[in-house]
Amino acid sequence: MFELSKKILEKVSFDKTLFRKELIKAAKWLKPDEKVMLMMWCLATYGNQYKDVIKEVFKSITKS
Repeated sequence: MFELSKKILEKVSFDKTLFRKELIKAAKWLKPDEKVMLMMWCLATYGNQYKDVIKEVFKSITKS
């Protein structure tokens, strides 16, 4: 599931709204350890572009 989530995020990374939507879905589907890996991958790969979105999504997910 982790690898599939990465592929989907790569495909929608051109659009901030789509990226946020798919990141929320991925973060809800993944196991806790995979969520951490996804967050780290997102920050390393898209941190310059979508750092605010990534932090917002993972902050809201960890509260749930």
